[in-house]
Amino acid sequence: MIVLLGASGYVGTAFRRFFERSNIRYRPLGRKQFNYYDSDQLSAALASCRPSFVINCAGYTGRPNVDACEDHKAECLAAAAVLPALVAQACDRIAVPMGHVSSGCIYTGNGPNDCGFNEEDPPNFTFRQNNCSFYSGCKALGEEVLEPFENCFIWRLRIPFDDTDSTRNYISKLLRYERLLEARNSLSQLDEFVAACYQCYRNSLPQGIYNLTNTGSVTTSEVVELIQKHRLADRQFSFFSDEQEFMQIAAKTPRSNCVLDNGKALAAGLKLTSVHEALERCLMNWQSVGRVNTKAA
Repeated sequence: MIVLLGASGYVGTAFRRFFERSNIRYRPLGRKQFNYYDSDQLSAALASCRPSFVINCAGYTGRPNVDACEDHKAECLAAAAVLPALVAQACDRIAVPMGHVSSGCIYTGNGPNDCGFNEEDPPNFTFRQNNCSFYSGCKALGEEVLEPFENCFIWRLRIPFDDTDSTRNYISKLLRYERLLEARNSLSQLDEFVAACYQCYRNSLPQGIYNLTNTGSVTTSEVVELIQKHRLADRQFSFFSDEQEFMQIAAKTPRSNCVLDNGKALAAGLKLTSVHEALERCLMNWQSVGRVNTKAA
């Protein structure tokens, strides 16, 4: 049985859908049941479940976006940097492997030779570098605290999206924001990400870090063109002239815009389609809240 921490969030809900659709036994555990920041309570809860694997997708991303983390630093630090270590220690005590949902936001830029950052490249958008967001700094610390634990997967998610309207869905955010920042990024189609995470465990892949993003990268304007192609919006989209204007008008903290190399995941046999193919598929099947198609006739 798999124990799932953070089962009520955007990513956790996707894991639950996947497990239920695939008839995989799992048990969601959350803060309503016990204080998982208490090491003894966490260890006791996991031991009582006798899991074969533990997935930690609990976190604090801030609402409506990462700017909120600048005002709630204690919560962000606890969820992103402290909790991963507590989960790893608890799993270590009962000799159970774990998987931790991390983020590609610990990088900025297109990577060496514009080929994307791979798992061996040191993060460059952290507290050790100037001008990172508090959220990105904490996510980088979350990976650092897991370095001593060998029985652990670290799965990097990057700007998740799927075919259902949600405040956490990248496509939904583009549809709602008045002005957009033009940037190039890697993205993660959420259902493909979750399936790849499970296959890491199911196929007994070597543990460590995996960039689980769709192949390639895409700019904001390219996604907008696809949105317009599929007639999800009839308005004109406007863009900030540059990142400086974006920071002056719309943001409290710098954003991570980056490209990740998913070659390691592909070589391991994980299925991650091209980002353009994944976007097309989600936009073609777009569903609003309540699973009602919102596309124009």
